[in-house]
Amino acid sequence: MADGSNRVGEDSGAATNASALLERYRLEREKRLHSEGAAQFRAADGELAYILDDPHAPEPPSRAPVREACDVAIIGAGFGGLLAGARLRQAGVEKIRIIDRAAGFGGAWYWNRYPGASCDTEAYIYMPLLEETGYLPSMKYAPGPEIRAHAKRIAEVFDLERDALFQAGVERAEWVETTQRWHITTSHGDELMAQFLCVSTGPLTRPQLPGVSGLETFKGRVFHTSRWDYAYTGGDENGGQTGLAGKRVGIVGTGATAIQVVPSVADYAGDLFVFQRTPPSVGVRGNQSTDPDWAATLKPGWQQERMDNFNNIVCGAASRVELDLVNDGWTVLFADVGAELANMTDEEKRQRQLADLQKMEELRARIDATVKDPQTAGALKPYYNVWCKRPTFHDAYLDAYNRSNVHLVDTDGRGVAEFVEEGAIVGDTLYPLDCLILATGFEVRTSFEQRFGFSITGRSGETLSQKWQRERGVSTLHGLMSHDFPNLFLMGMPQAPNTPNFTHMSNEAAKHIAFLVSACRARGLGALEPSKDAEDAWVHHMLSFAGLKTKFDQECTPSYYNAEGQVDPSSVRNEYYPGRSADFIAMLHELQESGSLDGLILHAASVS
Repeated sequence: MADGSNRVGEDSGAATNASALLERYRLEREKRLHSEGAAQFRAADGELAYILDDPHAPEPPSRAPVREACDVAIIGAGFGGLLAGARLRQAGVEKIRIIDRAAGFGGAWYWNRYPGASCDTEAYIYMPLLEETGYLPSMKYAPGPEIRAHAKRIAEVFDLERDALFQAGVERAEWVETTQRWHITTSHGDELMAQFLCVSTGPLTRPQLPGVSGLETFKGRVFHTSRWDYAYTGGDENGGQTGLAGKRVGIVGTGATAIQVVPSVADYAGDLFVFQRTPPSVGVRGNQSTDPDWAATLKPGWQQERMDNFNNIVCGAASRVELDLVNDGWTVLFADVGAELANMTDEEKRQRQLADLQKMEELRARIDATVKDPQTAGALKPYYNVWCKRPTFHDAYLDAYNRSNVHLVDTDGRGVAEFVEEGAIVGDTLYPLDCLILATGFEVRTSFEQRFGFSITGRSGETLSQKWQRERGVSTLHGLMSHDFPNLFLMGMPQAPNTPNFTHMSNEAAKHIAFLVSACRARGLGALEPSKDAEDAWVHHMLSFAGLKTKFDQECTPSYYNAEGQVDPSSVRNEYYPGRSADFIAMLHELQESGSLDGLILHAASVS
């Protein structure tokens, strides 16, 4: 639990009704459990493979295939890959190649162009390298086009555009021991020999679809939110979806994306049906334009200070913070409820649970105060602990349900039963639809090869997925490197921390990768990799959190946070680092400042 968390008095409503609320939480969880767990979702393949098509770059690239040697190949042109490229540039690395199947920079922001898209973490800390690029976001929560433009700005400032190979999906990456190089091939016929390989494909890569029968038979238009079809809807990210006028539109999914999509579609659709399995928690966002007077007060180093301030609060190190600089929905949640359960007495755990119950009561009260129809308001209320699902923040989502053309289809935890030619069936009711929008998220539990579309083969001839399958889980050192895969760096993978401000951890990982590459080059080494002992020690450390995390997950409603309710104590090794991200970052900084390569095997340069 975060230091200094608010305590709930024994006379509070949450304390009085704690037992009843916890029983309601249990019952709501039980009705949402699915025998197949995460396997209940399906991939966009077969007759639905078209859903993965890029609507923004229908023409194939005209460039000739590239065949060359480089210092570092980076897979992924989102903020993680851009941060890696920027930090490597600062370290003096010149021969860099960035590879992405998209047709431009942005990663998730290249794909997520749905109307209403914006960051849900403050833009001043989420959009990286603001000081380095001389840019300040226009709003506290910047819209998607502005975020995508900033990705291109970073590429321009750090001269990464000339290094990009777009519309080129990596097909395989294989370590060649005799040359100490990674051999990388792409779908465009590119062949690269790179001393170092950085994989920054991100967690939001491959759309997942509902595993409900009949999706292929639906005769209307179907698309995923990450492949928005403006040719059908009309307009752009700023609105104007006049093509939906008079149309019966269905949205499946009520997570962080749907929160932003629903109000935008409601403005134009004839009728909008939102199919809900589990209601989200929706806090106040309070977006506002950037105050020029405030901007004038910013001093050099302000962004890093603000990022560290936010991270200390959300990772449970609030005692290190004198003033909450960001002061948004995230920091208020963490300050009021806390994040960690480790090293707590039973009484402290009890008080933390009461604080959690009280916060969710406040969020449910906001629904009553906003949504006019009592039945709809009741169905929109979430009954689970705060951190069981990703919290959301929006100022128009709940109010959208007061519109006469917006209809909540609450499935009582069961989801859509079947899709047919005419639309969707819930229970015994058919909902005729002209258009179906899938806000169903991305694959997070499938194999590496399936999610990212390529294999990584190490020294032994074993792929990364094969190694992790053989070892019954992910095996890394700090979530950044893996034994038998020399000069391979992983970003945004399990066993490294994750926070609401995803780019903060990407930035720290990028700085550490630049440190390791520089150390390798300065010492004239050919390669470095974790020792098996160091890797095993990190896995053991991950598993030390298993008991506490397992109990929490077992009490949570199913979501991608807990493998859709199929909780396995050993699976904690396949998740993000459960400890404090601030302590993890401090560990990396200590290694960098001391120049230590402890835990790594150092290979002399090949003479061949």
